[in-house]
Parts: sequence; structure tokens; C-alpha cells
Amino acid sequence: TDDGRTAIFRLDDHTDRLLGSAKIFQLDVPYDKETFNQAQKDVIKQNGFDSAYLRPLIWIGAEKLGLSSRGNSINAMVAAWKWGAYLGEEGIQKGIRVKTSSYTHHMTNVTMCKAKAASNYPVSIMANQEVTRSGYDEAILMDPQGYVCQGSGENLFLVKNGELHTPDLGGGALDGITRRTIIQFAEDLGIKVVERRITRDEFYLADEIFMTGTAAEVTPIREYDDRVIGNGGRGEITEKLQSLYFDVIHGRNEQYMHWLSFVD
Repeated sequence: TDDGRTAIFRLDDHTDRLLGSAKIFQLDVPYDKETFNQAQKDVIKQNGFDSAYLRPLIWIGAEKLGLSSRGNSINAMVAAWKWGAYLGEEGIQKGIRVKTSSYTHHMTNVTMCKAKAASNYPVSIMANQEVTRSGYDEAILMDPQGYVCQGSGENLFLVKNGELHTPDLGGGALDGITRRTIIQFAEDLGIKVVERRITRDEFYLADEIFMTGTAAEVTPIREYDDRVIGNGGRGEITEKLQSLYFDVIHGRNEQYMHWLSFVD
């Protein structure tokens, strides 16, 4: 934060999602929420990081081999990396170029899309590699019905006529914590929010587009499938929400201080 203290943004929500994901996969985790929260604070403190990306992880042990995990231990760890702008500082300011991938996001009955699980990410890896090798910054995945779903690791928003639209979660998009944050900001600012199925051409005709994520934060999109979006840069509403987001995570907004868990 600006006063030199270190805090974790929406720690409780991240830990709730971790444990909820474990519940979906029927993992009997031997640690409670408070233990995970403290472990994440300790990792930040012991590494001396003032800006970092945290990744708590739960995995099944290797005592026996087979499709059933019964009888195997359940393990946990917390890793941290020093962090900058995931999609680049220039991307934060001027926007990035995205491309629709040939790979389709999971059908909701194929995998548990509500769970933030490593097993859900191979298609995201392939999609990202596919488009970045062609010179784009990030991939967009469609859902099995042909609607826009999400980025390889981010949620998507469009602005049209002053309203904020985002793909609903029924198509398999991750219930992102930064997504929830932006929806709350928009509602507090009096911006109408609509969660629905959205076609690709609606994104082409949007006034503004941006993506959100723990790593991506709030990143504008200036081109989608080689089509310039809006004025070709960061739009007015995107900038307003992005600015509020950075104010909040740096402790400059008293209204949302409850989302910061201080390490010390």
C-alpha cells in the first residue's frame, strides 16, 4: 500500500475458492481456512515481497496409483512470485491485441468449471500458445455453443452505450474474484451490469473491452480479431474501473479497505 504496509487483496475470498474447489473434487483437506490465510501471509513476510503473486495449491499424494484418490494423502503448499504487469505495462495503459483461439472452452459437464483446478488449464495453455505465436497478446475462448466465454486465464467485459456486459457463468467461465470486484465497483458507481451470453460480433462492435484476473488485474483490449475496438485505446469506463481497482489494492480507498488483509 502507499503507506508502506503489505496486504493481500481479498484473501478470504481466494481461500474460500481454494477450499470450495477442493470440496468439488471431494478432497478432505487437513487444514482450515485460518491456517491457509496465515500461511499465505507468512510466505509474503518471509520472502520480503512488497508486490507478489500468491498461489496456494492442494494436491493428492502418491501413496498408491489409480483413478480413485481414496487412501492417498492430501497435501498443500503456498508459492509466491515477485510480480509486475502480467500482460505488460504498455498493455495496462494502451490495451492489448487478442485473438479467438481454435480451441473451445470446456463444456460444463465435462469438467467442474466452478473449481479453479490445474486440470482445467491445458486448453488455456494451448490457446495462449496458439495466438501468442502469431503475435497476439492473449487468446479468447468460445464456449461449446459458440458464445464468447473468457480469455485463457481471464474474464471478459464489454462496454456498450454506458452499460457493462460480461459473459454469464453458465458457459463455463471461471467465477473470477477480480470479475466480482469489477461488478461491485460498477454497481457502486451506478453503471448497469448485465451478465448474459454474448456473441463474438457483439464484442467487435463494443465501445470498450477489457479483461480481468488476479494476474491480469484490469487490462484494456484495443484489438479483437484484428478489429479495432472503440477509439483503439483504453476507454473511459475501463479507465475509471481500472483506476479504482488500483486505488483499492494500494489502500487509497477507505470504502473497500475491508478487502485488504495486512501481513503485519
